[in-house]
Amino acid sequence: MRDFHDSGTPWIPSGLGSRLLWGPPLQPAAVLSVRHCRGVIDHAADDLTITVQAGIPLAELQAVLAERNQWLPIDWPWGTTPEEASSCGSLGGLVARGLAGGLRHRHLGVRDQIIGIGLLRSDGIEAHAGGRVVKNVAGYDLMRLLCGSWGSLALITELTLRVQPIRPARALLQLDAPLDALDAWRAAVMASSLTPELLTWQKQGDQAPRLQVGVASVSDAAVQDQIERLGALAATHQLRRERSAWQEPWPAAVGRPSTDGWLLRLSLQPTQVRPLLSSREARALDAWHWQLAAGAGSGDCWSPAGDTGASRSAQVQALRQRVQALGGHLSVLQQPQGGAQALPAWLDAPARPLIMAVKRQFDPKQQLSRGRLPGVSHPLG
Repeated sequence: MRDFHDSGTPWIPSGLGSRLLWGPPLQPAAVLSVRHCRGVIDHAADDLTITVQAGIPLAELQAVLAERNQWLPIDWPWGTTPEEASSCGSLGGLVARGLAGGLRHRHLGVRDQIIGIGLLRSDGIEAHAGGRVVKNVAGYDLMRLLCGSWGSLALITELTLRVQPIRPARALLQLDAPLDALDAWRAAVMASSLTPELLTWQKQGDQAPRLQVGVASVSDAAVQDQIERLGALAATHQLRRERSAWQEPWPAAVGRPSTDGWLLRLSLQPTQVRPLLSSREARALDAWHWQLAAGAGSGDCWSPAGDTGASRSAQVQALRQRVQALGGHLSVLQQPQGGAQALPAWLDAPARPLIMAVKRQFDPKQQLSRGRLPGVSHPLG
C-alpha cells in the first residue's frame, strides 16, 4: 500500500468481493482484499462485545456468537444464502456499505453496533478509533464516517462490536388490509409503548403491500402479551392477521443472488412510505419486490428474474424523482448491463463540497475506489 501511495497507483479495498459490482462502476484497479483476515481477536462474552478481523463473513460471526447464546442484531444483506457463508459478504464490506434492514426498528443500523474500528489509510499507515468498551468517547467518532463510505476512504481491517443475548421466545405477525389501514396501524404502533423487534413493509410481486411485525423476548408469556396487544390494535383498524413461527433471531434473507437485474436502495421518512407505494411510479413496477423498514423508511426494491425491459430505465428514473419529491433518496445498487443509458447510482448530495473535502483528507491522491464516492455522482469530475 505504501508503494501504491508513492506511485499514485489506484486500488480498491475489498472483503470477499461478493458485492463489488454494486453501486457506480469502478475504474480498473488492483483489488486489495482482507478475505483471509477473518479471525476473532477477542470475545468478551460477559461484556457483550467482540473484536474481529474485517474479513470474517457475517454468517461465521453469527455462528461464533451463537455458541455463547449471543448475536449481532443486523439483517442479512440482500441476496444472501445463509448456508453459504461467502454469500453474505464480509463484516467489513457490510460496514463499508452501511446498509440496514427491518431490525433497524429496534436495534438501529450496523453503524450503531460499532464501538471500535481499525483501518489502513491510503498511505499504508494503520489507525484505530474507539475501543473495546461500550462507554468509549475518546477521540473523533471515526466509525460513523467509515460506515457507508463504500471503500472510498480507507481499508477497514478490524471491528469491535457490541452484541446482544439471543432472546429465546419469538413470533411473527403478517398483517393484510388496504394500504391506508396498514399505515394507520403502523403509526399507532410507533406511538405506543410496544417494542417490536422488527416492523417491515413487504410487497411480493403483484401482491398487495403488507406489514410484518416480529416480537422477541426472554419468555413465551411476554411474547404472547405483545402479540395479543398488537392483535387488539390490528382489530381496531380491521386488519387481517396471521401468526407464524420465527425460528432464528434474525429475519429470513431476501432476494436471489444475481449479477443482473435491478436492485434499488430507498431511504425516506416512514410517513412517506404509504404515498410512495400508492404512487403511479411504484405501481408501474407492479411485479417488483419491496422490503422497507416501516420504522426507518429505508430498504430495498428489486426486479424479478428476467425483468430487463428497455422501458425500465425510464420507470426507475421516474420512481427516483417521486422519492425525491417525497423528501427521500434512491440509489441504484444494480442495473442490467448493456442498457441504452445507465442511470447514475446516486446523485450529488447537498453536502457534496464537504464530502469531497473529507475525501481529500483521507485520500489526497484519489487512489481508493476511483469512480465511487457516496453522495457525489461524478467523484473525479
